[in-house]
Amino acid sequence: MNFSCVRGVFFRYFYVFYKGSHSLADLFYWPLVDILLWGLTSTWIQLQSPISNLPLILMTGLIFWQIAWRGAIDIGVNLLQEFWNRNLVNLFSTPLKISEWSAGVILLSLCKLVITIAFGALVVYFLYAINVFKVGVLFLPFTASLIIFGWSVGFLAGSLVIYWGNQMEAIAWMIPFVFAPFCAVFYPVNILPEWAQTIAWCLPPTYIFEGMRKILATGSFDSLYFWLSFILNIVYLILSFQLFKFMFNKSRKKGLSRLE
Repeated sequence: MNFSCVRGVFFRYFYVFYKGSHSLADLFYWPLVDILLWGLTSTWIQLQSPISNLPLILMTGLIFWQIAWRGAIDIGVNLLQEFWNRNLVNLFSTPLKISEWSAGVILLSLCKLVITIAFGALVVYFLYAINVFKVGVLFLPFTASLIIFGWSVGFLAGSLVIYWGNQMEAIAWMIPFVFAPFCAVFYPVNILPEWAQTIAWCLPPTYIFEGMRKILATGSFDSLYFWLSFILNIVYLILSFQLFKFMFNKSRKKGLSRLE
């Protein structure tokens, strides 16, 4: 892998992100709206019922979900930018490898993730006096697991986008929310129907959100949940990236110019 190419991809999207108002909205506006809505709703519900730590549980779940969502949309949306700018053929007519492009996008995703988490955590703390880092140092492995899942979903969306082009544009935005109801972001898995619980336990974030709630409720960390999440994440990431490469090569044989 040529790290000069990775750096070039990183800065290619970084400057678009830095200058684009829509990118800043993704980082600040929409997280702020979610925090306001869920924070006020959870505060009201707690006043009506004796549910312990409800705002903390919901706000922590919301910040954690932003991590997975951030990783999921960055790959598909950055790929769509090449369609919108009619730059796809120019980009991949160079010696750039698909792995180098992916590494550059992932590197940018990590930088945006740090900004999103820091902004969200500060807003939650100043508005509701809630510390979403109450899970302690476990925040780091939890974050790693969720971002890997996000990349897996992103490569899945990218596989559809790179083959079918702009007609799959909505998929890049929608696909993370296909998984959200099954990931038990704001509620325990056992309230889902049995068929949905089966799907939920096949998804890595489910173990993270269940583990997070257990820590906040009892202070104990279930290492089995974490390792199950980590193993599933690695499997899904490898499979999704291989699917992305396969669909890219298949699309290139048909001609990438047909997508612009």
